[in-house]
Amino acid sequence: MRIPFMIGVTTFLIALITMSESAWAVAGGPPHIDGAALGLIWIIPFVGLLLSIAFIPLISADFWHAHFGKVAAFWAFSFLIPYLMTYGLQSTIFELVHVFFLEYFPFVVLLFTLYTVAGGVRLIGVLPGTPAINTGFLTFGTALASWTGTTGAAILLIRPLLAANAWRQYKIHIVVFFLFLVANIGGSLTPLGDPPLFLGFLQGVDFFWPTTQLFWPMIVCVVILLPSFYLLDRFFYQRETATPPQKTATSTDKSAESTPRFSLGGMSLEGWPNIALLLGVVGSVLMSGLWKPGISFTIYHVDVELQNLVRDGLLLTIAALSWKLTRIESRQAANFTWFPIVEVAKLFAGIFVTIVPAIAILKAGQEGALSGLIATLSQDGQPVDWVYFWLTGILSSFLDNAPTYLVFFNAAGGDAELLMGPLSSTLLAVSAGAVFFGAVTYIGNAPNFMVRSIAIESGVRMPSFFGYMFWSVAILFPIFALVTWLYFL
Repeated sequence: MRIPFMIGVTTFLIALITMSESAWAVAGGPPHIDGAALGLIWIIPFVGLLLSIAFIPLISADFWHAHFGKVAAFWAFSFLIPYLMTYGLQSTIFELVHVFFLEYFPFVVLLFTLYTVAGGVRLIGVLPGTPAINTGFLTFGTALASWTGTTGAAILLIRPLLAANAWRQYKIHIVVFFLFLVANIGGSLTPLGDPPLFLGFLQGVDFFWPTTQLFWPMIVCVVILLPSFYLLDRFFYQRETATPPQKTATSTDKSAESTPRFSLGGMSLEGWPNIALLLGVVGSVLMSGLWKPGISFTIYHVDVELQNLVRDGLLLTIAALSWKLTRIESRQAANFTWFPIVEVAKLFAGIFVTIVPAIAILKAGQEGALSGLIATLSQDGQPVDWVYFWLTGILSSFLDNAPTYLVFFNAAGGDAELLMGPLSSTLLAVSAGAVFFGAVTYIGNAPNFMVRSIAIESGVRMPSFFGYMFWSVAILFPIFALVTWLYFL
């Protein structure tokens, strides 16, 4: 990722904080945004950014490719400038500092590290993209996602899958189902799998609670999606005019002969040290959830905890090691470029800023502009599980699914022991909604947009924002309706 971009953002924040030093004292503590005072008009920049992501690439792909960062910045300032004029410099700075240090920076560091490490792994050998092999890829990725995270599994496997199907004409559906299974639903079984479940773990939910409770809802989705994919892929495979390659091209790089590889059945894995580094990523994330030294550093009323700083430092070190230990020729052979992570970093900078009022309104609950929606969560004092499932899910499709999970976790009482006991079905609804519905849009979960960008770089004509939603709604919503009937009614 381009380092000047991150340096520029950090410098901008430091400049704002310095400007407000003379007005440091804030009565009543940190100048939190008051979600109860915000109308729905404040979410227009967020909606505008989503519509830009959806339509500008269709209208002018060249313009979007060259200026997507400027578009994201435009919508971010469309929120920041009115908010600055209405609520003042201190509240604006606080929200920016809070979003940057507690949400955006850890998000980008994790994605950057996973992208760098997984991008150093290359599968070499005969691997034609047949329906059986493609289904095997999706099955393996779905099983892997709960233990390496959906982002780790997706970035690790998407390039080998695309390489196996490079000869095929019909392959959009392959990436779409990959997003459904590997990048989202597969991460259901542990807190390592998806950020919402990790937040639940930090709130006191047992580590293996998702493993036991989400297993069967996940299986329902998987046993429908995998056979459906196989049949669909077989349908398109039979219409291919080209023939599968018999073998891959051999490398002309003489130094590659001495590169350590793991071989099995005619296939070889290059960049195997990155597998160990990937485990290091998982360990670093898990450490930040288990180690609580009680030390934090305050930056303009925002407490940045030591364990999170250590985690991010470890992740950046792992990324540097991966870059050092992986031959550049290997990355080039795997078509590795920095563009996908740059695109994600810039677009999500705008998303994380413009999403601030939407999350604040949700957190305001019955006092906010969405009080009517929040009121549907309970009936006669009892939670309505199917509403929790669909409301958490649909909002997670468009908002960051991690804070959305936390909003509905607290709306259900926020007591982990109670939610794992008498209200376990409600916690199941919130958890499944946040994880499963991440597959509904390109921005529903962290790896979605990155996988899309890598696929486009590889020549796959991916659907537009709403075109992808046509796939996801048509295929996933009937399955989610079945899950609702089986578990939440």
